[in-house]
Amino acid sequence: RMSRHAKKLRDHDINPCVAETDATTKCMADNNYKKDMCTDYFLKYKNCRTFWHGIMMQRRRSGVKPEMPSAEERKKILESMG
Repeated sequence: RMSRHAKKLRDHDINPCVAETDATTKCMADNNYKKDMCTDYFLKYKNCRTFWHGIMMQRRRSGVKPEMPSAEERKKILESMG
C-alpha cells in the first residue's frame, strides 16, 4: 500500500513533474545508478520543478487557488507558450 506522501507524488494534479521523475528513475536503473549517465534527465527534472515552482509562487502572491494549476490547466499553460 502506497503512503499518502507517495500518492501525492504520483498525482499529476499535485506534482507537475511525474514524467520527468519517472524518466530519471528509469535512466538510473538502466545505467546501474551512475548519476553521470543521467545528467540530461536530472536537468529536465530540475527545469520542470523550477518552472512550476515559479508559477506556483506567482499564483500564491496573486491569491489564486489552488496554487498549483491542475494537470489540465498546466497543459493549457504550456500550449499557450508554444
